[in-house]
Amino acid sequence: MKRGFDFLVSLSLIIVLLPLIVIIACLVRLKLGSPVLFKQERPGLSNKPFTFYKFRSMTDEKDKDGTLLADDKRLTPFGLFLRKFSLDELPQLLNVLKGELSLVGPRPLLMEYLPLYTEEHLQRHRVRPGITGWAQINGRNNLSWEEKFDLDVWYVNNRSFWLDIKILLLTGYKVFKSEGINQPGTATAEKFRGLNSEVGGGHE
Repeated sequence: MKRGFDFLVSLSLIIVLLPLIVIIACLVRLKLGSPVLFKQERPGLSNKPFTFYKFRSMTDEKDKDGTLLADDKRLTPFGLFLRKFSLDELPQLLNVLKGELSLVGPRPLLMEYLPLYTEEHLQRHRVRPGITGWAQINGRNNLSWEEKFDLDVWYVNNRSFWLDIKILLLTGYKVFKSEGINQPGTATAEKFRGLNSEVGGGHE
């Protein structure tokens, strides 16, 4: 039922939002250059890697040594606008259509985080990751890593169709309010380095 719901909703949204998606793609190409999409390998259901899509929101500016500049140096006003209203997330509807993501589930983070999870927190990979989730409507990047992972595991153990509907509705409200997008004091969020060295936030 969940997979059927995901497929029908994501297909419908892609059709309805196609003009907006095309406009954003053209603006990204004009303002940030190629490629239009940010692609990254991330862990999905049962830790199986998949290619994760987003619209680019940063430039590729590098220092004299060829190292990418910090996020806050590469995040443009246009990129901030995309992130503020979660418009950079629209390409993930393709991930949902392909069955790699669900509309609702724990957010897919980085492959390099897998060895750092506790056994309990690895349970977040027992379900398909999602575009939005229980942690996203309860603080998103304002949460500590441990709080975020605890909420993800709670969702895995308590998931239901009606809980997903509640999360989707509250996500619309959170997007409108632009809450929890960035970790306080950073342009995006600090990387996870294990709970013993926790710095808070959640890389997305």
